[in-house]
Amino acid sequence: MTDEGESKGPTPDGCWDIDRLAAELGAVRSQWRQEQQHHAEYGAEGFPSRANLVKVMRSLCAALFPLRLGPSFVRVHNEDAFVAQTLQSALDRLHAQVRLELLYAVQDSAGPDANVQAGRIISDFAQSLPTIRTLLDSDVKAAFLGDPAARSVDEVLICYPSMLAIIHHRLAHRLYELGAPLVARIISEIAHSQTGIDIHPGARIGHSFFIDHGTGVVIGETAIVGERVRLYQGVTLGARSFPSDEKGALAKALPRHPIIEDDVVIYAGATILGRIIIGSKSVIGGNVWLTDSVPANSNVRQAKAQYEVTSRIEVSAPHRVHSLAEGQSGAFADNI
Repeated sequence: MTDEGESKGPTPDGCWDIDRLAAELGAVRSQWRQEQQHHAEYGAEGFPSRANLVKVMRSLCAALFPLRLGPSFVRVHNEDAFVAQTLQSALDRLHAQVRLELLYAVQDSAGPDANVQAGRIISDFAQSLPTIRTLLDSDVKAAFLGDPAARSVDEVLICYPSMLAIIHHRLAHRLYELGAPLVARIISEIAHSQTGIDIHPGARIGHSFFIDHGTGVVIGETAIVGERVRLYQGVTLGARSFPSDEKGALAKALPRHPIIEDDVVIYAGATILGRIIIGSKSVIGGNVWLTDSVPANSNVRQAKAQYEVTSRIEVSAPHRVHSLAEGQSGAFADNI
């Protein structure tokens, strides 16, 4: 019996042959695994779950900032108990996801070893949380001091999408360092989908980092960003070329993204490519395309375009110009 509003499928001799489709899909999977030289499918024990990691990240954000990112019942008198309970659950779930990654990454059965290794990773990660919270405090403060529209640090933390992206990055980067790059990448993509800010978990970013507005920012895997750096929307810290090996496969993990030194400001739409160095206290103007290093204290801007200013109103509606001019002061008319 079908649900209301659901159309009935075709009869058994209708439009599709499920057995044939299943067999053909099985053949495609087999061919893929053979081409990837897998003796057995990676992830036979399972695969890290994006849905579960969304829950983990929600809990970790709440544990780091319980009064602002936690549930409404959290108050000063119960926040320590809330943090302890939330961390216990979040770290247990994260341990399970890291274990699945470790099982995915090996061909042979390594259940006990993966469990122990995942335990070590999560233990080290947990010990890093106070340091990460201190880093995030510096990021919140940098946003408050750097944006005249920010009325409080609480507003920055609750409202700014860049803070969500930076929280995810700080946590993902630590997991990346500890040997869980797949879980870290899933975490970074959770933030990417929610904010439009794409920061690879391998990128190294110093304290007091601020992304103003943020949509469209891309920071590559091997980028190094110094302290007190400010980026605006649409900035790309990308790679200029992708070297390959003798078989034509792209070489992995080579340094190929920019190094941004301390106290640099990069304005909206700037594209900075390759393993170049942007010297400290430099300012990179909007929409600049840069593939060469610049020294400290540089000011890089686009060449001024040649342009002519004309009045669209006067061309398209001269009667409107004259009526406005007649009804307003001479100063207003002069400025039209």
